[in-house]
Order: sequence, then structure tokens, then C-alpha cells
Amino acid sequence: MFEEFKFKGEVSEHKKLRAVFPEGLFQVMKVQGLGTKRTAILFKTLKIDSLEKLANAAHSGDIAKLRGFGDKVQENILANLEFVEKSSQRNLLVKALSYAGDVRRYLSPHPSIQNLETAGSLRRWKETIGDIDFLCTSQNPEKAISHFLTFPDVEKVLAHGPTKASVLLKNGPQCDFRVVEPGQFGAAMVYFTGSKEHNVRLRELALRKGLTLNEYGLFKLTDKNKEKPVAAKTEEDVYRYLGLPWIPPELREDRGEIEMGLKNKLPRLIEEADILGDVHNHTTLSDGKNTAEEMIRAAENLKWDWYFCGDHSPSLAMTHGLAPAALWKKRAHLEDLQSKFKKIKIFLGSEVDILPNGNLDYENAVLEKIDCVVASIHSRFKQTEGEMTARICRAIENPHVDILGHITGRLMNTRPGYNVDFEAILQKAKETQTAIEINGQPDRLELSDTHVKRAVELGVPIVLSTDAHSISHFENMVYALHVARRGWATAKDILNTRSTTEILEWLQS
Repeated sequence: MFEEFKFKGEVSEHKKLRAVFPEGLFQVMKVQGLGTKRTAILFKTLKIDSLEKLANAAHSGDIAKLRGFGDKVQENILANLEFVEKSSQRNLLVKALSYAGDVRRYLSPHPSIQNLETAGSLRRWKETIGDIDFLCTSQNPEKAISHFLTFPDVEKVLAHGPTKASVLLKNGPQCDFRVVEPGQFGAAMVYFTGSKEHNVRLRELALRKGLTLNEYGLFKLTDKNKEKPVAAKTEEDVYRYLGLPWIPPELREDRGEIEMGLKNKLPRLIEEADILGDVHNHTTLSDGKNTAEEMIRAAENLKWDWYFCGDHSPSLAMTHGLAPAALWKKRAHLEDLQSKFKKIKIFLGSEVDILPNGNLDYENAVLEKIDCVVASIHSRFKQTEGEMTARICRAIENPHVDILGHITGRLMNTRPGYNVDFEAILQKAKETQTAIEINGQPDRLELSDTHVKRAVELGVPIVLSTDAHSISHFENMVYALHVARRGWATAKDILNTRSTTEILEWLQS
């Protein structure tokens, strides 16, 4: 199969399957409550192979008539369909980064293109992305634009001119490409990075200083024709002339960054080099794809100091969680593995289900022997806001719970989060000094950045997690990291930056 793809650029079996199963089926499967089995039934009985056909069948009542569906399932499909349709207009950050990476690899080597950078919401690391924006400088803009338009994955050219072009990528988002003069690059990066709200505040600040700001530069108001910018070449120049330090793109959302910058009180945001370990992950002992030894070796290769090797508790059958006897067997196995790994300290972790009444899936006698307990909800998502909030608060009152995972349970573009009172949960976490997880799975990214900022303000401990189910998922740490940065978190706010001794002291306290 690999050889066939290598030499032909396609796989015949894949081609046959695509002919049998329309592309739209994968969109239908994204609707919460429609897994592979129900999607197959809808396809076979009602020929539903798109969101539009699904909506028509639900509105007409045809779905409710099918065996195993009924009125309730049909109502849920209609409610969740609306969510998927709205969400599908934006791409997950991870997917947008992949598209942008392909474009960058194509554009970067071309001799007419210099200083190629992404801008817009992608540069700000927003959790979902609309369009992808690229900016560059060039001595020959028309050649640069022409090269961009020949990118193989361009499905449709939407517009183009001598210094800018917009295209629709195959099975992807719109991509905008702009070429600016080298002396204007900094001002253009500020302008096209955004956000809109941040730029409005910058222009207001400029006006108060007798200046005007646009994508070409920062000009004195007396320069009516805008012929001589006072700052434009670099972002640092623009911000400095406005009396500001350079503001990291993740903070440019008009959430106080201008005011704090004027006071020289912007935080030094956490960086990737600050990360020393991971607390939430899974091995082949539950629903992971790699063994504990493989996961530990990968963690050691990342130069982490410590690693809590986790797996699920047993209540949710599909995760193949560990009964207490299997948990103790795993601990012994980890102790044996520690002798093989001299550069990383290995601990026993566990993701323990929060049951509907707020109890934990293990008895306290078991919980107290686990080095780090991440408590998460994996069932009964439709409890009321009051019930869900009380359920979570009761769980984190348990002295053996170290970290709250999956605070919303959302799957972006697929499933909305359950309703909770975030302020009440954060206040309870502050009271109990329970850490809140920023889950780095690309379709989760929970806490959201605004709730991270509130947690930082309250002094609630925060932990970044990969929720890795394979060694490749350790890459999720970078997504959690940027959510933390968007939430104004510094290294001291994040438990992953603590040494082995410090993390153990925190757990024991």
C-alpha cells in the first residue's frame, strides 16, 4: 500500500472506499449522538450523506420513524446539528496550522519572497481560525503573488492584484497573501495580526499622542500626505514610539494589555522551555496506543524532568480503565522501569472519573496511594448547570483530588461543553488549592483563555496536560502552552514548571 502511494500518489483501496462512502458522511458523523453505527443506518435507509440531507430528514420527522432512533434522538440531532453547522465555519487551530505549514513550505524557498510570516488570528493562536493570513516583503511583488497563485492546493482564486491575493484552499479555508515594502513590514504586521479591538486601542493611543496609525506606518498628524512614517519597519519600533513594550501576539485582544503595557507591567509569559513534565496521559493499559515504557522514553527525549504515567479508572467501559489490582500491578511495573530511566523521575498518575453524584471512581483508600489524581467527567453531560457545578465542586473537595480535568467536556466543532458556573468552580479550586487543567488536545483546549486569565487573577494553580494517547500526542503540550499564554499565565502560575521536588511538595501539601 505504501509503495502504491509512493509511486502513484494514491491508493486504489482508498479510492474505492471514497466512491462508496461520500465525503459528507464524515460531516454527519460529527453531529453528537451519531456515531458510525447510526450514520451507517441513516445512509443505508434514508440516503443521508450530508448535513443538509440530515437536517431535511430531521425536520420532516423521517429520522424519528427509524427503529432505534425516535423523537428524542431526532430532537438531539436538530439541536446538535445547529452547533456543528455554526462551528464548521471556522477551523480548529491544529488544522489551520497544518494548512499554513503547507503554504509556508511552498512559499519560503522562492527567491522573490522574504520575511514570510503568518498574521491574523493564527499568529494570535486563537482556538479556532477563519482565514489564514500571510505577509511578506519582496523586491518583486508580482512574482511573489504569481508564485502564491500556483500553489498546488489552490482550489479557487478569489481575488488578486499586484500586492495581494486571496484563494480558497482545497478542502480548507481561505488564504490571504500580502506583499509589503520592507520599510513598512512592522506596521503591516501590527495591523494584520490584530485583533481588531487591539488595533482600535492602538489608534486611540496614537491620536492622543498626535499620531495616526495604519498598515503603512505610524505618522504625525501634521504629515497630511503620510509621506514620512516615524515608525514602520519593525513591530518593536511601532510599539516603542507609542510608549509601549512589544506586546506578544497572544495578548492582543484588548483585555488590558495596552494599560498594563503603558505601566510596564505586562507579564513575562510562560515559554516552552519552562515545561518540565506532564501529568495527564494514557498507555496501552487503558485506551492509549503506546506502552508505558514507550511513553516514558518519549517523555525523557523531550528533556522533561518528571512524568506522571496515567491511565483511566474503570467505570467507563470503553476506556478499559484499571481496577485497583491492575493499578498496583502498574505501579510495580513503573518501579521496575525507573531503573532503566536515569534522567526522568516516573510517578503513578490516574485520570479518575467523577461520578454523577460527585463521588470518585476509586475509594479514598485507593486514591491516597496514587501520586497524582486528575478527576474528570466522562458521562451524564446533560445535567443542569446547578447539578454539574455541585458535582464538580464535591469532587474537588475530596482531599485526594489534585487536578480537575476536562472542566467543560467540550469537543470543538463537534460537541458543546456542559453547563457549569465557572466562577463557582474557580472559587472552590482556590479554596481547596486544586489545580485546573488546560487540556492540550486540539479539539478540547479547555480551560478557555478567558477562564485561564481569571484563574491567574484568583491564584488558582494551573497545569498543562497533553492528554496523550500516543507518543505523537506529546505535541499537544504546545497547544496547552499557548492557551496559557493567551490567559496571561507566567511560569510561576503553571505547575509544569516546577522541579521534581517542588511538584511533589505541592502534591503532598
